[in-house]
Amino acid sequence: MYAIIVTGGKQYKVSEGDEIRVEKLDVEPGKEVTFDNVIAVNDDKTLKVAGDVSGAKVSATVVEQGRGKKVVVYKYKRKTGYHKKNGHRQPFTLVKIEKISM
Repeated sequence: MYAIIVTGGKQYKVSEGDEIRVEKLDVEPGKEVTFDNVIAVNDDKTLKVAGDVSGAKVSATVVEQGRGKKVVVYKYKRKTGYHKKNGHRQPFTLVKIEKISM
């Protein structure tokens, strides 16, 4: 059984027991989080979408809050001596999918 959820402007295909990285959620580690925005559920027989999954929810537990690897942003303009180096680390939340309910 799997579901497709939407969080942080992205779509994720999840099954029970999966650990996924999503955009940062304001929830402490160890707490429960529920994803209500489910767009599809497959129960090994049929794929249900749209109105058929209006009451579906995905429950997950927050494992950790973290920051991703550093991405170097380098700006350069030739002949002017312009160089600018900047770094960015995107925050994320690691969640473990506990239950998919219809």
